[in-house]
Amino acid sequence: MTQTLPASPLAGLTAIELGSQHVPALDRFFAANPAYFLAVQGEPARPDDAREEIEDALPEGIPHTKKWVIGYVRADGEIVALANLVSDIFALSVWNVSTFIVETARHGSGDARCLYDSLEAWARQAGACWLRLGVVIGNARAERFWASLGYVQTRVRSSFQIGDQINVLRVMCKPLGAGSLEDYLVLVPRDRAEPAP
Repeated sequence: MTQTLPASPLAGLTAIELGSQHVPALDRFFAANPAYFLAVQGEPARPDDAREEIEDALPEGIPHTKKWVIGYVRADGEIVALANLVSDIFALSVWNVSTFIVETARHGSGDARCLYDSLEAWARQAGACWLRLGVVIGNARAERFWASLGYVQTRVRSSFQIGDQINVLRVMCKPLGAGSLEDYLVLVPRDRAEPAP
């Protein structure tokens, strides 16, 4: 697996790996761009959200290789986009897109797609064969975005808490190579649709 970060595809931005020293900058980014938090937790970012995004480990019992928290920053160090990915989650070659936020001012510009395409190419080069994520049902902008990138629903998870809000999640997967959806579900059986009652 590569240890280098993806190069920023957008002029004027640099990709950096965020650490504890970047919590104040991420706090400012979250405060300035509340739409994601309003959609997934029903309120703006809370005081500990930035620290948790960077520092919190995955729950015990979830195998993975590395949690990547990548910030795209301007020359002044301010964050304009965030990507949190986890490599080899549940199985080798499966990566999870945990968080992907681009500043509101860039919505509709194509920048989100450009950044995502770069991340996907980087993950593929690092050995990813499948990408997975969960999107809150009702977050229409995000649902459209991920579907437009080729993600397909594998299951629905109810009673998924983010902050104080209980959500229903659409679990989605995207193959990056020749593997089929069934190949993926053999590796990650938890993402199989639950049988109808």
